[in-house]
Amino acid sequence: MTSLTLETPLALSEDAQNLLFREARTANKFTDEPVSTETIEAIYELVKFGPTAMNNQPLRLLLVQSDEGRARLAPHMSEGNRAKTTSAPAVAILAADTDFHDHLPQHFPHFPEARDMFVGKDEFRKDQAAFNATLQIGYFIVGVRAAGLAAGPMGGFDREGVDKEFFGGNAWKSQLVVNIGHPASDAWLGRLPRLAVRDAVAVV
Repeated sequence: MTSLTLETPLALSEDAQNLLFREARTANKFTDEPVSTETIEAIYELVKFGPTAMNNQPLRLLLVQSDEGRARLAPHMSEGNRAKTTSAPAVAILAADTDFHDHLPQHFPHFPEARDMFVGKDEFRKDQAAFNATLQIGYFIVGVRAAGLAAGPMGGFDREGVDKEFFGGNAWKSQLVVNIGHPASDAWLGRLPRLAVRDAVAVV
């Protein structure tokens, strides 16, 4: 790990910075090399330490690994996302658990009243679950890159259809579908422009 200095303000090595950010892309095509359930679990074990409000951790993952599962998922994907979802080495439906508050006594034990703040407040709970799961999704995508893999996150799908198909009867609400694998040689286009720091950072 690089030491933090005035000349090098980031603690990560240059190679790690490139792996996680500068050279990483959203992948649309993957090689045939498989991605195991154990690898996805290892990614989660790393990224679960990212912060969420009141440590509420609403992100849930459903790994769609079987051919039968892919066949159930495909009709709910937009036409442009269907083929790459059925052919990706691994597919994860990332969901927000709107009953996250039931775990707060264990995850936020120093505030015994934490769960009570959310009881009977369905819309508040739904908003909190979606917001904090979105934070965790960002951590998850970086975790995929840390594993030497590429992620293909997709918002183009029928959420209600996916929820009914896979989560009927529980409190999980789909947020994103992510294809995961080793990128093919033509997996992406060139790097698109990013905002300059002067356009994105203000100081008061």
